[in-house]
Amino acid sequence: MRILIAASVPRRREGGVAGVALSYAEELERRGHRVATLFMEDLLPAPRLGRFYELRLAARVSTYIRRHAAELDIVNLHAPIGCVYGVRHLTLRQGPPYVMTLHGLEENRVHAMTREHRKGRAWHFAWKNRVWHSFYHQPRFDCAIRTADGAHCFSRDVWAILRLKYGLDDERVAYIPNGVAERFFIARTYRREGPPRLLMPGTWLDQRGIFYLREALPRILRRVPGARITFAGPGVEPSDLRGFFGPEAASGVDVLPTVSWQDMPQLYGEHDILLFPSLMEGQPLALLEAMAAGMPVVTTETCGMPDVVEDGFNGMLIPPADAVALENAVANLAGSPETQERLGRAARESMRRHAWASSARRLEEFFARVSALHLRRRNKAE
Repeated sequence: MRILIAASVPRRREGGVAGVALSYAEELERRGHRVATLFMEDLLPAPRLGRFYELRLAARVSTYIRRHAAELDIVNLHAPIGCVYGVRHLTLRQGPPYVMTLHGLEENRVHAMTREHRKGRAWHFAWKNRVWHSFYHQPRFDCAIRTADGAHCFSRDVWAILRLKYGLDDERVAYIPNGVAERFFIARTYRREGPPRLLMPGTWLDQRGIFYLREALPRILRRVPGARITFAGPGVEPSDLRGFFGPEAASGVDVLPTVSWQDMPQLYGEHDILLFPSLMEGQPLALLEAMAAGMPVVTTETCGMPDVVEDGFNGMLIPPADAVALENAVANLAGSPETQERLGRAARESMRRHAWASSARRLEEFFARVSALHLRRRNKAE
């Protein structure tokens, strides 16, 4: 197949969306397909301008597909960048079939951050932001979903909503968990001397549960003397991040503003426990990568996390927005090297079922199914 994969993010493996798209592209090429990729800088090289920047990206993707339609068998557009092409494809019945990839639910984000705004624990989600979201952001996602020939997602909650809210037939929806590369299955030494080293990777966002971590961290550091936490790739100044936690906890905080994707296995190997207390996510690659590296993880029981973490077996699940539960989980795990090893080894074995090659094979099969459905509909219409 001749495949186009496009997403409205920079071409950076460190980013979740781009990391997924590039991993799929590589594996599909290994399977003999010809794959082209488009990212933000390929579509609009100029600096980011205006409120409608994302819509302009979607329009550029649609134009690209129209010009190269004869060279493409299927397009895989990561939501919401497919909204413009989807409308054109549906109304004019032209162009290759369109598979939409949805990383997470905007409905989840609105629900979580509206609740957090009421608590004073959300940035940029006041009523004006929510109105703008209702009239601009959510409609783009809705359009990208409803105009797709097929929809691909990484978590079961998204799979259910695609069927129940958006009315997509079962044969048009695929739940395929993310993969993890072999290079993350590193050797690990458990029960190391000294206090545990905690790690929280990813962009510094309010939806990552950082306000609850701020509440929990001073108590964690008191209960686990000498413990330190590293924030990797937050995208903010170290002084600003430490200032967020205040003087009591700041002394236990290390910040790595950026970490290249090549260095991530080493980073996981240097730390003992992964923290991922997000209020909402899709299915974060960092979680799967850390588990493959044999790290015991503490994360929230929401979105795509319970799809890969079974509480007490290969990780620890806590309720979202619960600082006390976060504190207790980390302190209890830090105090039990035996539990760290048991959960870490089980996490590594669980991730053996999440190879990118397997995910790509399933996506390839879904592309073929959607293409056959599209051809049948086109022949019927003629």
